[in-house]
Amino acid sequence: MRSADGTQGSLPALSTLTELPSFDELSPSEGQRAAYVGACERAVEAGADKDELVMGCVVRLDRGYPAVLAADATFRAEFSTRLTKDGLRGRADSRAAVGDWVCARRPHGHDMGLIEEILPRESDIARWRGGARGERQTLAANVGLVLVVQQLGERPVSCDRIARSAVIARDCGSDVAVVLTKADRASDETLEKDVAAVRDVLGEGCGIALTSSTADGAQARRVGVCAARLEVPWGTDAVRELVPRGTVAIVLGESGAGKSTLLNALLGRDVLETGAVRASDDAGRHTTVARRMVSLPGGGVIVDEPGLRSLPIVGHERGLAKVFPEIAEAARECRFRDCTHTHEPGCGVRAGEREGRFSSRRLECYVSLAAEMRESALSLDPDVVI
Repeated sequence: MRSADGTQGSLPALSTLTELPSFDELSPSEGQRAAYVGACERAVEAGADKDELVMGCVVRLDRGYPAVLAADATFRAEFSTRLTKDGLRGRADSRAAVGDWVCARRPHGHDMGLIEEILPRESDIARWRGGARGERQTLAANVGLVLVVQQLGERPVSCDRIARSAVIARDCGSDVAVVLTKADRASDETLEKDVAAVRDVLGEGCGIALTSSTADGAQARRVGVCAARLEVPWGTDAVRELVPRGTVAIVLGESGAGKSTLLNALLGRDVLETGAVRASDDAGRHTTVARRMVSLPGGGVIVDEPGLRSLPIVGHERGLAKVFPEIAEAARECRFRDCTHTHEPGCGVRAGEREGRFSSRRLECYVSLAAEMRESALSLDPDVVI
């Protein structure tokens, strides 16, 4: 296997990756099954033998090399010449992401396969590269739930970070739930304020779970009592209930938020590498390198994603309207289309706040995210008023 620089590189042996899901845990849509039939026909026209073609799901990416799970095998794959040429012409669907369903060719007598086509995505969790609409980076495909992981501590929880993840998730067609880690580091008063803030910004219907990997007996009991009072599920089982069988989720969060530690707890063994958190700024270092799917015992499947230091929301204006629908509706009542909802006369959004249609904290989060989007005005969707 050649590495990215053309030399022979060492990739993890697939036989050692016991955390990968089984084929039965994943299910393509009817539309993807139909698209696979068409992909097979095109591959045969291009010279492939029909009995070499299989439908598979990309379950892992190591330095860009996909591992594909099919009904009868898991194998490493490269991209066919036909797909690579399409990519050079700028096609957005010529790069595989974890979660992608593909039409793959397994030539007789070869251990590796070739990805002939990437099948249409039901959802595409993606962010824009840079500060303006341009090249998208797909973090995971065909994901039904985004788990936003945020660590707790002495400082208030970052509702801005949680909200921007929710904006991207909703815009990309996925649901959202929040996992607050390291709950033992927060006092009861802080826990109450943080949970209230998340519920206020994302709504009462958003799923929330509290976890801690380091809480001892007394701390665990304290957090458990507080969680019960706040009516918030507590512990790894609470997270597993957010991702039931048949669900594919992705975990998003900053480095040091405790994503890998959380997944190790859910898996019941130390499969994923974890790292220390800097005391100076309470931030962590990247420990997840590969993008991969892991199967949760008694639950669904989670895509483990390296920590994201930046999460630009440019290009996700419709997601902002979906997360804050009543504020987006009030924005249509503003006298000026370019209203920033801060000081302008005739602002429908400020009027809505005064009438109690939404909270000040929820509005503050919306205005902050909208201002960030407005800085790249040329990239905004003209049909959405923010």
